[in-house]
Amino acid sequence: MITAAAMYVAPRLVHLSAVDAAIIIFYFALVLTIGFYLQRRANTGEDFFMAGREMTAWIAGLSFLSANLGSLELMGWAASAYQYGILATHWYWIGAIPAMLFLSIVMMPFYYISKTHSVPGYLRLRFGESSRALSAISFAFMTVLMSGINMYSMALVMKVVLGWNINFSIWVSSLTVAAYVALGGLRSAIFNEVLQFILIWAGALLVPILGLIEAGGWSNLKLQIARNASTEYTHLWSTLGSFDNNPMGIHWTGIVFGLGFVISFGYWTTDFLVVQRVLAAQDLRSAKLAPIIGGAFKMLVPFIVILPGLLGLAVLPMKLTGEAMAVATGGHSYNEVLPLMLARYCGPGLLGLGITALIAGFMSGMAGNVSAFTTVWTYDIYRALINPRGSDHHYVNMGRWCTIFGVLISVGTAYLVMQFASIMDYVQALFSFFIAPLFGTVILGMLWKRATGPGGFWGLLVGTLSSIGMWAWVKADHGALRYVALSASARDMAENMYRALWSWIICVLVTVVVSYMTQPKPIGELEGLVYGVTAIPHEAEVPIYQRPSFWAAIVGVAFVVLNILFW
Repeated sequence: MITAAAMYVAPRLVHLSAVDAAIIIFYFALVLTIGFYLQRRANTGEDFFMAGREMTAWIAGLSFLSANLGSLELMGWAASAYQYGILATHWYWIGAIPAMLFLSIVMMPFYYISKTHSVPGYLRLRFGESSRALSAISFAFMTVLMSGINMYSMALVMKVVLGWNINFSIWVSSLTVAAYVALGGLRSAIFNEVLQFILIWAGALLVPILGLIEAGGWSNLKLQIARNASTEYTHLWSTLGSFDNNPMGIHWTGIVFGLGFVISFGYWTTDFLVVQRVLAAQDLRSAKLAPIIGGAFKMLVPFIVILPGLLGLAVLPMKLTGEAMAVATGGHSYNEVLPLMLARYCGPGLLGLGITALIAGFMSGMAGNVSAFTTVWTYDIYRALINPRGSDHHYVNMGRWCTIFGVLISVGTAYLVMQFASIMDYVQALFSFFIAPLFGTVILGMLWKRATGPGGFWGLLVGTLSSIGMWAWVKADHGALRYVALSASARDMAENMYRALWSWIICVLVTVVVSYMTQPKPIGELEGLVYGVTAIPHEAEVPIYQRPSFWAAIVGVAFVVLNILFW
């Protein structure tokens, strides 16, 4: 069992030089300055919660990706790449690109035309107040849990690399985020996320470049991984024909349907954390371009996230273990792979830049969760259920106080995350609980006129409870894994994929059955909410290279080529 002392005291791997410390201090000062500067432009609800809906496609697109590219991505997927090999790349390619393109071409017109402030806000228009309340409460709960992941990730970096106290790392960083989001609202979060996107790439590129040089290139890296682990760790698709032939213990059906369809489409099209950034775009064309721009960069992210984990398989002297065993043996957990690689390759100056990149990742993920939580709480819980008659100024003040409150709750959840050997197992479990059934409700609402308010509510509720129930079933009886994940040898990640698929199917079936038993809305009330009864605005006559559909096709072709190359 891990003692409290073991969690807070750790031998440092490196020491910061004066240059490294100066880089980190300058970054903290810069993000706070941006927050104070933008405070004067966050006095109305539209400005504070939606950044005035005036972001360009590039700003919205980079913020859209950066809100997802937090320390969870940097550390969590590096850990998963060490644990599962190149299979972790699926979460960036099939687990992201098709869904981002679908959001752009199919779903953004409905979100943007309805001028909703949130995904729960769309559900209110489509299904009624009960569906909005259920989705808002579950989303708020999930968001604060996710915020804790970013806090824990940052504290882990400080512990492993610098030997800093975990409490100090959590509180300094989280209060900084609380300050600039409370001051400048979503606009402050977006501008800082664009800054953080640049810093993440500048700092995180160090490890893969220097690591590939040490390994002697990609071909030699694969040979070293095959020698230290197995050739299975370097194949993207060819090992997925059987549950037993790959490190994740998953079949291709789990990747394609559980991840590629349910979890991926659920996250990228209904998780308000990322959708909020696109809703802040200045017009519909920019809103459609933003996810495509984000998707193009998303395909490149494995180079700075997955590759460090694969390098760990090749160059670290021993395979890492779970957290508890790692502490007991003096080793390190999966989650610590990226900090270990950073310490391995970065000297003075470069170390400061690399640490700043991880801090920027933490800030980005944390700010994304906090700003989304603030909007959903204020508009979809507080105003809808508690105080519907407040002034605009009152709701802005509520949003600012809610920012502080959300950060404090997140601090508590950071300590919960410490109990998981792999961050991403924890995250995917949350997605299967809340995101998978929500996607079933939203997609039926947009594409099926016959879906009714009671159908949407009961489908979402039963889908969510069924996912949590399956998780509890496997925890109570591990033999249930053969029924949930279709294999007794499935790993945690595989279980999450299949649980998400089943909960989505249950949500859809319940929604359909209840909808046929209840009265639908009149067609006239569905305009702007459902395909078939909504006039989709046509883009202005622009050259083909300026049309979202053209760039979506380019990104789609690149996606197919990459999957073939790494088959």
